[in-house]
Amino acid sequence: MPKGKTGERPTLNGIETSGNYPVEYKFAHAKNGNRHLVVVFANFSAPDEYGWSNGVFDTLRSNVLWIRDLFDTKNSYYLCKGMDFSLENSVIALISNVMGSLGLTPNDVTMWGGSKGGSAALHFGLKYGFRNIVSVVPQFRIGTYVLSIPSVAEFMMGEVTDGNVGILDSILPDLVRQGANRGANIYMLSSPQDEQYADQIGPFLPLFDGYANFNFIFSESPLITGHTDVTRRNVPLLMGILNFLIDGLAPRLGFVRNGYEQPDVDKTGINNYLAATSKVQLSFPAPVVSVPTAGQQVPGGAVTFMGSAPGAERVSLWENGKFIASPDVAADGSWTWSPARPWGMGQHVVRLFAVNAAGQHSGRTEVAFDVVEGTLQPTFTMPSQGQHVQGPVVGFMGFAPGSVHVEFWERGVSLGVSGVAVDGSWGWDSGWAWNEGEHVVEAVAVDATGNKTSPAAVAFTVVNAYAEPAPQGYFSPRF
Repeated sequence: MPKGKTGERPTLNGIETSGNYPVEYKFAHAKNGNRHLVVVFANFSAPDEYGWSNGVFDTLRSNVLWIRDLFDTKNSYYLCKGMDFSLENSVIALISNVMGSLGLTPNDVTMWGGSKGGSAALHFGLKYGFRNIVSVVPQFRIGTYVLSIPSVAEFMMGEVTDGNVGILDSILPDLVRQGANRGANIYMLSSPQDEQYADQIGPFLPLFDGYANFNFIFSESPLITGHTDVTRRNVPLLMGILNFLIDGLAPRLGFVRNGYEQPDVDKTGINNYLAATSKVQLSFPAPVVSVPTAGQQVPGGAVTFMGSAPGAERVSLWENGKFIASPDVAADGSWTWSPARPWGMGQHVVRLFAVNAAGQHSGRTEVAFDVVEGTLQPTFTMPSQGQHVQGPVVGFMGFAPGSVHVEFWERGVSLGVSGVAVDGSWGWDSGWAWNEGEHVVEAVAVDATGNKTSPAAVAFTVVNAYAEPAPQGYFSPRF
C-alpha cells in the first residue's frame, strides 16, 4: 500500500473496491495503542477532496480515516450518483471494514466533518449508529443547497427535478424525526454570521429535542464574517471536544454561545503594565564591551572579554543563539571573562546583555571580531604614526593580545620591555629624555612559549626636548 503524508503524520493510501463505487481513503494509525477511530468527511474545496488534511490532526492519539469525496471527478455528499445510493453503501462498507479490522465497534468511532462533510457526518452517524458525531455548519436541505452548484446537482440527481431535490432535502430531517440513534453524542456548530444558518440549520434544531446529548454551539465572534469562517474561528474548541471523545469522554454542553472577542479593544493599560514590568528594560543600560573591539583580530587562545555594566550583577554572553558564559560584574561596574578553550578561526559575533539584582535584562550589545592563527603583531595607539610628540619624555601604549610582553627597539638597540595586561594592552615609559628629532621605534610581541612576532614600527618626531645622556646601549639619533 503506498504511503503518503497528511501534514506531518504518516498516512497510508488505499481504495475500497468491494462495492459498486471505488472509495479512496487515507489512514493513519493510532498512537500509543489508542482504541478509537475518527472518520473524516470532506468539505467543498478541501485539498485533494480530503477534509481536515492540513496537519491539524497530526497530534490526535486515535486512528484517523480520511474519506475522499471524489467519484467520477465529482462531489457527492458521499450519498449518490444519479440517485443511485449504492455509492453510500460503498462508503459505509469502507468504514465498517476499517472499524472491524481494528477490532472496534460503533461506540469507539467519531464521525467528523464540516459543511458538506458535516452533513455526511450527521447522515452516517445517525443512520448507522455511531456513538459520536461532530458536525460543523452542515446543510440539512442538501438538494436545495446543491442547486447552487449545478455540476454537483447533476451528478447526484442525474435529472435535476423538484422530486429529486425533495428526496435529498428530506434525508437528514427524516432521520432526526425518526429518532435515529438518539443515544449519540452530537456536537453541532454554527453562527448567526453564517449565511446558511437561517435556511439550513436553524429550522431543524427543534428536531433534536429528544436526543440525550445534543449540543449546539452558536458562535457569535466578530471574527466570523461568513460560512467558511465559522470552522476557522473554532478550531481550538473543536479539537478540544474531539480529544475528549477520543479519550472516551462525552462533554455535555447543551445550547451554548461563544465568541465574544473585542478586536479593537484599547490595550493601553495592559501595554503600559507589560512595559513597566518587562524582563527587558530599555532604561537599564546595555553592557559596554571594551575588549575585543569591533573588527579586532585576536589569537584563538587569547580571547579575553572586558567591559563595563554599571548597575548589573552579571553579564550574559551568547553566540549563535547558544549561551556561552555569565561573568559577574564588580562593584565598580567592570567585568571580564576569559574562555577556557581556544576559539575557532574566523569571524565571531557575540551578543550580550546585563542582568540586575531583580533579574531584569538590559538591551542587547554585540561585538564582532576575527580569530586568527598565531601571535599577532603588536599595535601602537600612542604615539600615532607621524605624530609630533612634546618631549622630553615619550610614553608608548598599544595592544598585543595573546602575548606576555613586548620588547622595544630602535636601530637594533634594545630600549626596554613592557608586560601585557589581560586585556592585551601594554604601556611603556622609557624614563629618560628623548633627543629632539625623528625616531622610529619597533615593538616585538612575545608569547608564553617565547615565539616572537615580526616588529611593528611607529615613526614620530620629538619636539622641544632637552638632551640628556642616553642610557647604556642607546644610540642618539644622527641628524
